[in-house]
Amino acid sequence: MPSLISVKTPPNTTPLNILIPAIQNGSTNNLRSPSPLRKRFPSPSPSNSRAKRTSEKVTIDESSLDNPDLGPFLLKLARETISSGDNPNKALDYAIRASKSFERFSGSGQELELVMSLHMLAAIYCSLGRFEEAVPVLERSIEVVDIGKGSDRALAKFSGYMQLGDTCSSMGLLDRSVWCYESGLEIQIEALGDSDPRVAETCRYLAEAHIQAMQFDEAENLCKKILEIHREHGHSASLEEAADRRLMALVYEAKGDYESALEHLVLASMVMIANGQENEVASIDVSIGNIYMSLCRFDEAIFSYQKGLTVFKATRGEDHLSVASIFIRLADIYYRIGKLRESKSYCENALRVYAKPAPATAPEEIANGLTEISAIYEALNEHEEALKLLQKAMKLLEDTPGYHSTIAGIEAQMGVMLYVVGRYGEARSSFESAVVKLRASGESKSAFFGIVLNQMGLACLQLYRINEATELFEEARGVLEQECGSCHLDTLGVYSNLAATYDALGRVEDAIEILEYILKVREEKLGTANPDIDDEKKRLAELLKETGRARNRKGKSLENLLDSNSYRVKKEVTKRRSGFSFRT
Repeated sequence: MPSLISVKTPPNTTPLNILIPAIQNGSTNNLRSPSPLRKRFPSPSPSNSRAKRTSEKVTIDESSLDNPDLGPFLLKLARETISSGDNPNKALDYAIRASKSFERFSGSGQELELVMSLHMLAAIYCSLGRFEEAVPVLERSIEVVDIGKGSDRALAKFSGYMQLGDTCSSMGLLDRSVWCYESGLEIQIEALGDSDPRVAETCRYLAEAHIQAMQFDEAENLCKKILEIHREHGHSASLEEAADRRLMALVYEAKGDYESALEHLVLASMVMIANGQENEVASIDVSIGNIYMSLCRFDEAIFSYQKGLTVFKATRGEDHLSVASIFIRLADIYYRIGKLRESKSYCENALRVYAKPAPATAPEEIANGLTEISAIYEALNEHEEALKLLQKAMKLLEDTPGYHSTIAGIEAQMGVMLYVVGRYGEARSSFESAVVKLRASGESKSAFFGIVLNQMGLACLQLYRINEATELFEEARGVLEQECGSCHLDTLGVYSNLAATYDALGRVEDAIEILEYILKVREEKLGTANPDIDDEKKRLAELLKETGRARNRKGKSLENLLDSNSYRVKKEVTKRRSGFSFRT
């Protein structure tokens, strides 16, 4: 599944005053709310060289928790243990005991201290990769706060919602993550007003979350609100406004409004140039190149990419992932203009970078690059090489929390390629694994889920599992009707496949009904003489003819059905680089 990368927030953005404990330095003041982009928490592995192996453990009698001074003492010990890089399990023990102590005195004015200890406890759980245990802790921190007792309580509750949103995002629960950020934003606006600069920063995080959830209209409205706050406070031409214009450009690009996206990127670039931000200017040049490529202005796109590439090589080194990313874009653009040798050469350059990445490179970034390169190899009809790259990408993400949806997207793409090369059993297994992961991550109502179901159904047809294929097509129809509408081309493609399976099962009347609807919609949109509707016309005419002589009906053979679907899928895959082909 293709990933969206949000614009980095400038380092000198006005911080949010929230009450989440800072486990890195022991401070609880002037912290920013966490970004909804997935975090890379430190590994809990005991082999970490920074961790000091120790068996020391403080023994505290449970009855001593009645001492009101014990909670602050244990909370301080937890902070110091984390700051010193000591055993995180010891810090977890301190934090659990501190929260228990504060719970006993929560009715005597220690609600804020309890919230701080719960936030600390949740942060430690997340650092250990135990996100499921962090969720109820954060829910409890939100529950105990009464926002009617003052603004400090309101901001403590806001902090809890933001931290819970980050945790849900790390678990891949995007819908719940968005809800948490929206709840936090409502509380913050009520406490600070809707034009406070800190509200703008929270809106930025929420907009990023909406982009990840593919909710671009909501993200656009938030970006407009952010820019209005900048104008109201006289922050025009600031680095913060430039970052938010880049975010707005990302939204417009996703919506297909490339001219508006280009306008915001040019304005952001001017601000960055004026402030001497050479690296940021190069990043914007790459984004401008993306827009030019979408507009098929290939020469201008290559020029923008080369500008960014020169700067990144000079400032970051030739083994940096940003350099590999531009290599991939250049490979893509040269493929589009028919220069296949140059395209493959740039792919090989990118692979050399990913083979020996810079230290501390995140595995998910490498996996994303390998997935993009595999798509180019697929377009070059080098399916085996593309499959190898996808397998490497999936292996990199297997042990990374919160990437179930991404792995599902990779498995679905592998399924399509396995289908194209005739390995139908492996294709079905790959699609089935993707479907299970998408259901588990709460994406069973997305259009992408419907497309994967459709692809799995086609693989089942090739394995003569026609009843299973019918069930998959029917579920895909329901999902796509809800998400895209009954007239969308993706939905019509599923209708066509479903009609074919109904015909093979002898459900001729159902097949006729579906084909008549498909023809009606296609003729309204494309005209009666369009060659794209000839297939449905012939199939409908054949079925209508057969129903007129019911006693001597000849059902369409399953072999013909499979040949038709196989040809259709292979034709679409060669035409579309995305790798997800379905009947349209």
